Amino acid sequence: MTQDLVRMVDIKKSYGRVQALNGVNLTVKKGEIVGLLGDNGAGKSTMIKVLSGAVSLTSGDIFINGNKVTMKSTTDAINNGIETIYQDSALVTQLSIARNLFLGREPVKGSGPIKRLDHEKMERVTQELMRQVGITKNIPATTPISALSGGERQAVAIARAMHFDSDLIILDEPTNNLGVAETQGVLNFVRQARDSGHSCIFIAHNIHHVFQVVDRIVVMRLGEVVADDIDPKTTTVEKVEAIITGMSH
Repeated sequence: MTQDLVRMVDIKKSYGRVQALNGVNLTVKKGEIVGLLGDNGAGKSTMIKVLSGAVSLTSGDIFINGNKVTMKSTTDAINNGIETIYQDSALVTQLSIARNLFLGREPVKGSGPIKRLDHEKMERVTQELMRQVGITKNIPATTPISALSGGERQAVAIARAMHFDSDLIILDEPTNNLGVAETQGVLNFVRQARDSGHSCIFIAHNIHHVFQVVDRIVVMRLGEVVADDIDPKTTTVEKVEAIITGMSH
């Protein structure tokens, strides 16, 4: 039996009187891609923010590889092998693609006290990663983020998660605002991630994209998980949509 990489137990999150999460349980196994679906306000984003350390939970427990962890910040999540890519991923628009990819983790060369950034390595790795995420046109690694399209910016954020080899990659609406080729690049990246042993949580409004890549679908509604074992191979988009809207019986 494959071990759980992540286990969230009885997670509650309230903002004043508003209960955003009401006793949510979620597991992600090693090498599993989980599609997280639900209407706006279902609690998906809140759950992801709790797991990625962006907001603190009100009550409940999070286990990574069987060990209980406390997520007080996004740094805690990164240190526990969790990388999150939001649809408006935090990129520094005035810095280059290469600098954004390595932000805070830049490779250096030289010995002793005199070290300098290894620009050649950064640019070489950047070009390779951009190809992997489906950017076919030749964009120099020195290009500032501000010069990129929305899809290209998304690709840079995904490339960063790929390169730093996270155990769990959370993709929050990664195919929003993307063209066909860029979308296929994202979906291929998710498949590659699984093939190399990573786990992913994939959140998307486009159910067809989810069906193409995930192993299991979890549906949330009104701050609760209403289904967590849907196999995309044995169901239809229409049936899942009925569960999302609460119209299924």
